[in-house]
Order: sequence, then structure tokens, then C-alpha cells
Amino acid sequence: MTDLQNRVIVVTGGARGQGREEAEQLAAAGASVVAVDIIEPDADLPDNVEFRRHDVTSPADWTDLSKHIGTRYGALFGLVNNAGIVGSRGKAGRLEDITLDNWNDLFRINATGPMLGIQSMSRLMTSGGSIVNISSIAGVGAHFTAGYGVSKWALRGLSRIASMELGPRSIRVNSILPGYIESPMQNATPQLFIDAHLSLIPLQRTGTPKDVAPVVTFLMSDASSWITGVDIPVDGGAVGHVGLKVISDAMTAATNGA
Repeated sequence: MTDLQNRVIVVTGGARGQGREEAEQLAAAGASVVAVDIIEPDADLPDNVEFRRHDVTSPADWTDLSKHIGTRYGALFGLVNNAGIVGSRGKAGRLEDITLDNWNDLFRINATGPMLGIQSMSRLMTSGGSIVNISSIAGVGAHFTAGYGVSKWALRGLSRIASMELGPRSIRVNSILPGYIESPMQNATPQLFIDAHLSLIPLQRTGTPKDVAPVVTFLMSDASSWITGVDIPVDGGAVGHVGLKVISDAMTAATNGA
């Protein structure tokens, strides 16, 4: 049910980290993958993964990619909007501190980029298809980095609207909500943040790209043929307890100390 033979899938942010893992696992399932990124891959990609340099915020780049796929492959089955940033210029933190440039950068890459991708790539999905938007658990709560959190909320909203509008064409659209994932994008994350996040995770470990990629493969397969318009957390259980783990931990400590 996860055989992706004869399916062409685009993965944005596919050069490194989580996007590369997604591209490699999709290829291992039989797909022909077009991995696009603004940076070059840091190692050779599998034979059935084609790399193209691409800026997700550029309408011209999406037009060029659409022409290339139409010429080389004829049609497209899947799009994984994986590319994203946690911050860029200036202060990327709390609402009172974030600069307008940083706010706009986050929305251009995390929300507008996927919108442009959906507009462009869905036109190539002539026999149904699947779109997966990589949002975040920051998009379901009050994340302390305001611009990042709000942009991921926006991406979830885009997914719901796209699932409604594209559904009559048998195009499914879903969001994945990763928790803290060990990847190059997170290299500058303070240990204080990681420790605080770990305190929220019932499975008591951070995630890796290998935790997320199989869910992407599932959503690109016939095994998920009647799943659309939903958010799937991949977070070790962080969202599931809606912030109440701290109460459970306190009661456990009190009971053990009694």
C-alpha cells in the first residue's frame, strides 16, 4: 500500500536534513523525486532523486519548475512543502521584539512559498494527487517565537482551504506537525529550549527526520487515499496532553514521595 512506483513527487527544502530524508524515503518506496532547495545537497542523492536549485518564494522559479516537470515527466502526483525557516534577519523572538523584516521573511518562506507551490504544482496533478504541508506543533499553540508560530498557524489554514478546494479533483491536502526535530535548521537552538521541550514529551526524547519521513510516505500512498484536511502531530505526544503533563508529573512525584 506504500508502493509509489510511477509517482512523481516534489519535495521543497530537499537538499539536507528533514527534507532530504523525506526525499530519500519517497525514492526508496519507488517514487521519482524532484528535490528542490536554495542550497546545494551536502552529499550525493539517490539515482531516482533529481535536484534542482529553487527559491520557494519566487513565482518565476515555480513557473520554471512546472515547465520542467511537464516536459520531463508529463504530470505530477505529489508535493511536499517542507522548506521553512525559524528566523532570519533581526530579532526572531517574542511579539514585542520581532522586526518587520523577520516577520515578513517567515511568512514569505513558511506560508507564501507553500501557497505558490500549491498554485503551480496542483495544475500538474491531472489524475489526483497528494499535498503534504510541513507545519509544526508551534502552529497549534502560543509558541514563544511569534512570527514562526503564526506562520505555521497560517500554513495549517492554507492546508484546510486547499483540501476543500482541491478535493473535487481527488487531490488530498494534509499537514504534519513535527515537534522538536534534530536537524541542521535547529543547530542554533539553545539547550534550555531543548530541555524545556523534553519536559513536555511523554516519550522522553526529541525527534529525528526518520520519525517524520515515513508519515510523508504514508500520505503519498494509496494507504491514505481517504485522508484529507487533517493535521498529524509527530511529536512524541507533546500536543496530546494539551499541556497537562506538568500536572501528571507533579502528582507522580507526590505519590512516589508519600
